[in-house]
Amino acid sequence: MDLAQLGPAGAIVTGGASGLGAATAAHLAAKGMTVTAFDLASGIEKMQQAGQAHPDVTYVAVDVTDEQAVQAAVEEAAGRAPLRVAVNCAGICPSARIVGRKGVHDGGLFATTITVNLVGTFHVLAHAAASMAGNEPVDEDGQRGVIVNTASVAAFEGQVGQAAYAASKGGVHSLTISAARDLSSQGIRVNSIAPGVVWTPMMEAINEDFRNELEARVPFPARFAKPEEFAALVGSLVENDYLNGETIRLDGGLRMPPR
Repeated sequence: MDLAQLGPAGAIVTGGASGLGAATAAHLAAKGMTVTAFDLASGIEKMQQAGQAHPDVTYVAVDVTDEQAVQAAVEEAAGRAPLRVAVNCAGICPSARIVGRKGVHDGGLFATTITVNLVGTFHVLAHAAASMAGNEPVDEDGQRGVIVNTASVAAFEGQVGQAAYAASKGGVHSLTISAARDLSSQGIRVNSIAPGVVWTPMMEAINEDFRNELEARVPFPARFAKPEEFAALVGSLVENDYLNGETIRLDGGLRMPPR
């Protein structure tokens, strides 16, 4: 899908007030898309207070676990321009062992992680796809839209303390091929990106010694990924029409050890 040839076209980016989502929203806006960024009200307020809001992005307070709110926000975004791209970046990354010093892993925390990272992704994917299905095709293949989800290398190499996170991201990975097959008749492609270690606000909050240890494990380039590199890959997935049903690692060759 050649973004430069689309004319008026809309994009949704969840988690769009910071990190991967903010970089992706900025990237798509620079491509001329009408971008709507979903995030929690608190995240949007924090970004605005820091003067980091992008002038060409519309920010909408949405909790992706609330399906009715997602549906309404998708319809609002599609009202600005026909929805062609949806990118799921919203997520959380708690850490707890299944059995640790404080006892058994909190079941509520596990369920919340699955709900935000996997169910939230599904809500946006499903309602974005419903909107895209009403679009006119943009090419002779009948393509109507592209959805990009965010998995993680934890889907394949979950470390100690990542049971909830790894399960949620493994679900995103597994959802991708099924969604691509389900939506093929609608002319909608679905892919996922599985980042390794990326320099985001979430990473900044981690202990510095542990951050340095993570960075040292990356073969090449021996550094954290930049959110802009994630955003550029989103753009490549959107523009390469034969990429479908894939989960692509963005990790500098990193393979996570057990801990």
